[in-house]
Amino acid sequence: MDKISRPIIALDFPKRSIAMEFLNKFPKEEKLFVKVGMELFYSEGQRLVEEIKEAGHDIFLDLKCHDIPNTVYSAMRVLGRLGVDLTTVHAAGGKEMMQAAKEGLLDGSGGKNLAKIIAITQLTSTSPEMVKNEQLISASLEESVRNYAKLAQSAGLDGIVCSAHEASDILAATSPEFLRVTPGIRLAGGDVGDQKRVMTPDQAAKNHASGIVVGRAITKAKDPIAAYNLVKQLWEEN
Repeated sequence: MDKISRPIIALDFPKRSIAMEFLNKFPKEEKLFVKVGMELFYSEGQRLVEEIKEAGHDIFLDLKCHDIPNTVYSAMRVLGRLGVDLTTVHAAGGKEMMQAAKEGLLDGSGGKNLAKIIAITQLTSTSPEMVKNEQLISASLEESVRNYAKLAQSAGLDGIVCSAHEASDILAATSPEFLRVTPGIRLAGGDVGDQKRVMTPDQAAKNHASGIVVGRAITKAKDPIAAYNLVKQLWEEN
C-alpha cells in the first residue's frame, strides 16, 4: 500500500458523546478512517475504540508512545488486542524502542496483527527555530526528519508521520511503500491554528504524501459531510 485512499478524520473531541454525534452525521454505509488521539482515548479508553470498530470504521490510534523499549513493548501488546489499523511511536525513542513496539503489537494480536505502525519524526507544530534553539539539533529540520525516517525504516516500521512539505524528500530517501502520513492539512483559506507547516489535500497528494489527517477543516465545518467529500475529492484526484 503506497496510498491511503480515504482522508483520515481526526476525532479531536473531549468525550465519547461528541465523537459519536459527529460520526452519526454520516450515512451508516459510509465507512470512515478516523484518528483517535490522546485526548479522546484518555477520556474514554478502549471501549470507544471497540465501539468505533464495531461500526465498521478503520482507526488510527495516535498515542505517540515514547519510553524505554520494554515499556513500549508492553503498551503495544495491549494495543495489539484492539485491532486498530494504524498506530504511532516517537522515532526519537530510537531503533530498539521501535523494534520493541512492532514486536509488542504483533504479540498482542497473537501473531495476526494487520495494524501498521508509523513513527513521529518532527511534529507539524515544530519550526526550524525550535529544532535549533530548543532541541539543540545542529541539523536542519528537514535533515532531522529524513534521519528519523531512515531510522524508522531500518527498524522495520511501516512509515512515518511528517509534514506534507517533507513527503517528497522522504519518498526519495526511503521507498514508495514506506508510508508518509501527513497531518496539518487544511482547505484553502482555512485557519492554520497551532500548525506551522500546512498544505491543502491536493498539494499534499502532489507532494507524494501517502495519507492525510484532517481535523478542524472537517469537524468544525458547518457541513462536515460536504467538507469531507471535498477533501476526499481533492485527495483522490491528485
